[in-house]
Amino acid sequence: MAMVLTLILPRHEAERPRTSYPRLLGSVVLLFVQEPLLRVRAVLAMLIFATFNVLWAPLVLPLSAAPFSLSHTEIGLFGLAGVAGALGARWTGGLVDRGRGQLVTGLSLLLMITAWLPIAFMGLSLWLLVVGIVMLDLAIQAVHVTNQSLIFSRRPGARSRLVGGYMIFYSLGSALGSIASTMTYGAMGWNGVCILGAAIGLLALLVWALTLRVGR
Repeated sequence: MAMVLTLILPRHEAERPRTSYPRLLGSVVLLFVQEPLLRVRAVLAMLIFATFNVLWAPLVLPLSAAPFSLSHTEIGLFGLAGVAGALGARWTGGLVDRGRGQLVTGLSLLLMITAWLPIAFMGLSLWLLVVGIVMLDLAIQAVHVTNQSLIFSRRPGARSRLVGGYMIFYSLGSALGSIASTMTYGAMGWNGVCILGAAIGLLALLVWALTLRVGR
């Protein structure tokens, strides 16, 4: 990695205004105050990545138990389906550039909710789980790419700070989704996990619908 970075990084750093680290951190908070779109998209990030971990955090539990009794290696292979879904979301950036960011978000959130239906019926066939994983990851990555494209367009010169603030909510959603899903699985089983995932998706769709004007 050091050799690769040596080859691709610029030889000379561009001059930029010097500022203290505390002031730099404070400017991230200021961006949230000044940019309503950042607030909305950060909340959507928190919800979609909560949904992401609602699936992946407890998935090993039903798959390793009867009747599946899969090994950890076999369970890990389901991650390849997620990669396929993530790669499929690359086209979203072009749609956002053509002013279709809100449409992409709405359709992706609907897809994210729908994905929980085949996931819920994985007991009938593990292929249903694969289909659901591809749908879910495609939807989540599409919203994620759209989020970043939209917020970067508002402040092109503050991308690092925008990413820093945005990823706080990303990480918070991932943690909350993991905690909530494992607790739900212990209390209500896999059906409860699927209901939780779909409910978070519905909440994300509601947030998007109520804030449509912010993204215009």
